[in-house]
Amino acid sequence: MTLSRDERRAWITSKLDPIDAYDPSLDAARSDFDLNPTLRPDNPHALRPAAVLVGLVEREAGMTVLLTRRSDTLRSHTGQIAFPGGRCDPGETPWETALREAQEEVNLDPSFVTLAGLLHGYRTVTGFHVTPVVGFIDPAASVEASPDEVADVFETPFEFLMDPGNHQRQHRDLPDGERRFFYAMPWNERFIWGATAGMLRGLYERLHAPDETLDAR
Repeated sequence: MTLSRDERRAWITSKLDPIDAYDPSLDAARSDFDLNPTLRPDNPHALRPAAVLVGLVEREAGMTVLLTRRSDTLRSHTGQIAFPGGRCDPGETPWETALREAQEEVNLDPSFVTLAGLLHGYRTVTGFHVTPVVGFIDPAASVEASPDEVADVFETPFEFLMDPGNHQRQHRDLPDGERRFFYAMPWNERFIWGATAGMLRGLYERLHAPDETLDAR
């Protein structure tokens, strides 16, 4: 089906958790361990709250998703593809964190973002409870990578990322011999994987019932 911009916004928003219903006491429903149940810790330590902006850019040629490549100088997740985001400051809501981090990392003015809703929390192997905050980005917005945190900022077609045929299950062998599986969505020279791909897979599963499709153009 082909939807107008307003119809597409309403359709996506209807599939998400409303921001005003956010409950910080809920456990993360998805995690890096979804494909690796045997690696799930028996006694997980307290998770640190974080949030990311899943920014959907509403371009005439087709909706895209705003992504970054982390700086090569960072101490963790160096060079990986990620959503703009980071840990929550005390007293911040996830959407406040997501908008603040997007402004800090890619100079995205929050006034160009219309918040749509939330996905289930996502637990990372590094000990974060990440809340994905979905928002529509006005294509008139300008972005620029902050060199201290981001090496590059780019957009990937929404239609590509929401096609399950592009959702690969890959693996790496750990030093202890365990095999870790993860989602990957390679696009051109970009290797989108790990938690970012896991959250995109979560967005796909939230949006699409087995008999439902969306033309994002």
